[in-house]
Amino acid sequence: MRIWISSILLLAALSCKKEAPSSGNTASKDSLSTTETRKDSLKTSQNKQTFNFVTELCDNKGLYDANKYSREEIEGTYKLWFQYSGLLLSKPSVFKPETLQEVRRDKDKILAKLDKDFAEKKKILEDLKIVNDPYWQNIRTQKIQELIQEYEFDKTEILAFSDPSVLLNSKFSKNCENFVRALNSDEDVMIDEWRKLRIQMSKKNGSPERVMDEFENNLHAQNRNEYAIVDLITFGWGNCANNSIKRIEHDEKMMKAFNALFITIDSECDEP
Repeated sequence: MRIWISSILLLAALSCKKEAPSSGNTASKDSLSTTETRKDSLKTSQNKQTFNFVTELCDNKGLYDANKYSREEIEGTYKLWFQYSGLLLSKPSVFKPETLQEVRRDKDKILAKLDKDFAEKKKILEDLKIVNDPYWQNIRTQKIQELIQEYEFDKTEILAFSDPSVLLNSKFSKNCENFVRALNSDEDVMIDEWRKLRIQMSKKNGSPERVMDEFENNLHAQNRNEYAIVDLITFGWGNCANNSIKRIEHDEKMMKAFNALFITIDSECDEP
């Protein structure tokens, strides 16, 4: 009987010893889980990074989630939105017969420079790393198309200063037929359209008399045809055709889309 009771006590003691490590292992797992949670929390905090940027009137400091966007993507998107809002290609502005003669003389060099400038700016837009978001990817595509149209327009205008007939089949001339016709007609038709253009320009100018006085003076100059060509291409066809270029609206919607990339934005602004 004593032997049987002793056996029972021995088995109970062994059972207690086996259960003891189980309790310690559970405590260890709980401790590890708490440590991992703290590490995850610390990691999330460390991935909140700042990006400083300027707008028209403000210096801004944005806090963004580096788990979602890289700094390069944020910076590239900023350039697409703000810095590259008005990409202009290299070309001379023609307002006088003297510049007209220079453009005619250096046409090939001017076109070569335009080609180079276009290729460089197009590559910048294509290689720009921006956030992987359909909205911004579409903005980049539209911006490239805008640049292509700008290039084609500039090239057509430069060629037209030497040969106005290139405007006859230009896609930019759709709503500008009166200027195209005048530039490819006899002197009387050209002078008549030139006068109409100057009258319209005077109505939109703060000094209408000055605009018409310039016309009368240039009308009686020996090189009046060159004055007429400059006005009809630069202010006539040029302004008219330029309206056909589809440009992106860098509006409040785009600004809000950029601001939405940040958790918070602190701004210091000057008075407008």
